Amino acid sequence: MSTVKLNRPASILRPILGAAIALSALYLGAAQAETKPQHYFMGMQLSPDKHQLVTIEGDTSPAGGAPIIRDLLIRSVDGKTTNTVKLPCGRVAQCWPESPAWTPDSKKISFALRSPGSHARTLYQVDADGKNLKKILAFNGTISDLIYSPSGKLAVLATENANKELGAVEAGAPITGDINAAPPEQRIAIVNNDKLEWQSPSNLFVYEYDWIPDGSGFVGTAAEGDGDNNYWVAKLYRFNATKADVLFAPTNPQQQLASPTVSRDGKTVGLIIGIMSDFGSTGGDLYTIPTQGGNLLNGTPKLPASVTGFEWNCDGNLLANVLAGDKAQIVNFGDGSKTNAGKVIWEGQESIRLNHTIHTDTCKSNVTAISRQTFTTAPEIALGEIGKWKNFTNLNAHMTAPYTVTSLNWKSDAFNVQGWLILPEKKFQTASKNGKLPLITLIHGGPAAAVRPGFIGAGTLRSLLDNGYAVFAPNPRGSYGQGEEFTAANVRDFGYGDLRDILSGVDAAIASAPIDPERLGVTGHSYGGFMTMWTVTQTNRFKAAVAGAGISNWQSYYGENGIDEWMIPYFGASVYDDPQIYAKSSPINFIKNVKTPTLSMVGAADVECPAPQTQEFGHALKAMGVPSSTIIFPGEGHAYRNPATLAEVEKRTLDWFAQYLK
Repeated sequence: MSTVKLNRPASILRPILGAAIALSALYLGAAQAETKPQHYFMGMQLSPDKHQLVTIEGDTSPAGGAPIIRDLLIRSVDGKTTNTVKLPCGRVAQCWPESPAWTPDSKKISFALRSPGSHARTLYQVDADGKNLKKILAFNGTISDLIYSPSGKLAVLATENANKELGAVEAGAPITGDINAAPPEQRIAIVNNDKLEWQSPSNLFVYEYDWIPDGSGFVGTAAEGDGDNNYWVAKLYRFNATKADVLFAPTNPQQQLASPTVSRDGKTVGLIIGIMSDFGSTGGDLYTIPTQGGNLLNGTPKLPASVTGFEWNCDGNLLANVLAGDKAQIVNFGDGSKTNAGKVIWEGQESIRLNHTIHTDTCKSNVTAISRQTFTTAPEIALGEIGKWKNFTNLNAHMTAPYTVTSLNWKSDAFNVQGWLILPEKKFQTASKNGKLPLITLIHGGPAAAVRPGFIGAGTLRSLLDNGYAVFAPNPRGSYGQGEEFTAANVRDFGYGDLRDILSGVDAAIASAPIDPERLGVTGHSYGGFMTMWTVTQTNRFKAAVAGAGISNWQSYYGENGIDEWMIPYFGASVYDDPQIYAKSSPINFIKNVKTPTLSMVGAADVECPAPQTQEFGHALKAMGVPSSTIIFPGEGHAYRNPATLAEVEKRTLDWFAQYLK
């Protein structure tokens, strides 16, 4: 059950060192209610010679969310020149450049361009100064993840005749015709003149891949069948144009594979393995396996943190981005030949995205490029050696977030749990009759995700704070940040231990700040939507609730959603083999307990948490006489894209909490 991650659009699937903020864009908007909107950095890559930086950028709409208009910019690292590539379809909605990739000689950039109103992509190439734009391939389908080999061959992931944008958070295609027909598969291909030469079989959907540096083939994660549904059973393959050999096939259903990346000498594959509830929301331990096949090694067993991304540095070591409690870290784990506790190079209470270094890097420069942000500092690009970065852009200097943010830690059962308490400006406490603030508990999606520092721009979260609410964002068991045991601690226990963690966290928030215990609200989207529905069936402590894209009945959900494979790692069996484990955590089975006024919202084309789940919950609340409202947004998938939808979600949420908490 996904969330939308800020600064990590669905089209950019290749893992990079960096932290995606795992609060839904429904709540962490991306613009501020000021004259000038927030600027977004969505894709970034240094040239191999480290002289130039290509980025995909844009301004957000007043309603928040990802930019509707996006530009491809090429900046010189010395700051003297910035060139904007003139796109053939102009500066219009969905004319979006994606997956920019430098040629090994740093002279040209190739990128995919989405055609407005369709799923088609065209490949273009442009000189490093932004001139001489040339079309190199037109394609009826999606193209992403452009990667050059050291010898200059361009590879891509391509889906011919795609019937939707790839990713389960995107709006689903209409369910008509033969629903058992073979789905379009995403495959590795090499671009040769004006055509694609397929490098992976037609029956496998490839999620992520990397070149073997000598050009002999690729490694990648792939599964047969529907790509949205089967990520959770993907295997690690070695590909070439004639065959696909399995390097590793998990036998534990709680082992999902992510970020396959080949070492610079071509001998070793690094990858992240752990229980993951969503493709693209990555966390786990760091493993290695020989490229030619052999024993799989867990290099970070019992790590009390989550590896969220990594690369092989110029010294042949694994440089990883790690979430350790409330801190992001960059850690050197050695060459991957043995278990390694790692050396922390940098850490901080912020979120960063570190530019992915391609195999052709000459290693003559230690310059790295990052985008960085905190809850109260808007994103900017910074350059420099790791930990010595200096801001390279100053495009969001006008943005402010006048809030107080505290990292809280509390005890729940055997776990030490962490979360964030965000307080509005002091004037609201002063104006309150009892000097205390109403509190909204915001539960993140996932569940394998985490709330990490991300700038509080326009959107529902900011509006709540600006209307005098305190906000509590916990990372209960099931979240990243404290190791695999903690992330897997909600297996076969959905709604029980995790709710205890959240409720004890609310107690910690009340004890640490001027919070009114009689004015508590709860909200969330996806897994957070389920937990909101579940919470109001288990306690009457909250006086109002807003559930986004929730799940009310795990038994009916199993047959309605488009990603049921994700459920086996968490429930231990299918609903047909163990219906009781699903019934145990279904809010609908406890519906008569609900007293809390509840607003429920969902997209009509949601693949991950289908609209009937919200409809069923709303129907039951109405039958029970509970104050409730149910909203289904036409055309929207799991991640709301339309600015008008985001604005309506914000307004309805504010009105609902105002009615019952203020």
